[in-house]
Amino acid sequence: MSEPAIGARSRERWLRRAERAKDAFGLVLLLALATYVLASLLDNRGWSAVILTVAAGATSVVALTSSHVEVRFVRLAIWISALTVGLAAVAAISGAHVWLNLASAIQISMLTLAMGAVLRRVVTTGDVGSRTILGAISVYIVLGILFTFLYGLVARIQGGPFFQGVPQPDGGDFLFFSYTTLTTTGYGNLVPGGQPGRMIAGLEMMLGQIFLVTLVAGLVSLWRPGQALRRRQQKRAEA
Repeated sequence: MSEPAIGARSRERWLRRAERAKDAFGLVLLLALATYVLASLLDNRGWSAVILTVAAGATSVVALTSSHVEVRFVRLAIWISALTVGLAAVAAISGAHVWLNLASAIQISMLTLAMGAVLRRVVTTGDVGSRTILGAISVYIVLGILFTFLYGLVARIQGGPFFQGVPQPDGGDFLFFSYTTLTTTGYGNLVPGGQPGRMIAGLEMMLGQIFLVTLVAGLVSLWRPGQALRRRQQKRAEA
């Protein structure tokens, strides 16, 4: 086989892989759930923070890849994710919180942009299918993780304790508080001691309710399970 033919076949394989990567919101959801489990078990400090940074960076990169963004933006996201991992590693070695704070700020921005890309893909899609629903659920889960990192960042920067009556909260406390706030469950065992924690918690409450009531509920009402399969079978029959 000639070299041009080999090159064409190689490009074709890469194109097929790229097509499979599009709308892979199931993988985004799995990575988001893995990040959730890690954030529940690990404190966002030291080498545990490095592990969390790797998980969040992978979620952001896969989310951008699945959202049909340009390749150059995906490459930039990979480099930025590698930078955040490096900053978290420097913080783990030196013990200086400033590097972890910088990594967290970049990480929060990355997750916000990635979930914005997923949300844009979900909203503008023509047919509402299982992948669309998975994309919406992924955004909702990552919202809780994003606010978890934001609460941790605020707690490290501000002078006093973040939670009232809890002088030294761990990573699981921030995650639990984030999701009880996002879902407006509000058990009341963890309460922000002051600003800006209360303001950020209020914002998370509003986003959680708006997201569930307007987007997820609307998508579920438009979802017709099996419609895409019937359409493909009809196309094969016509061919």
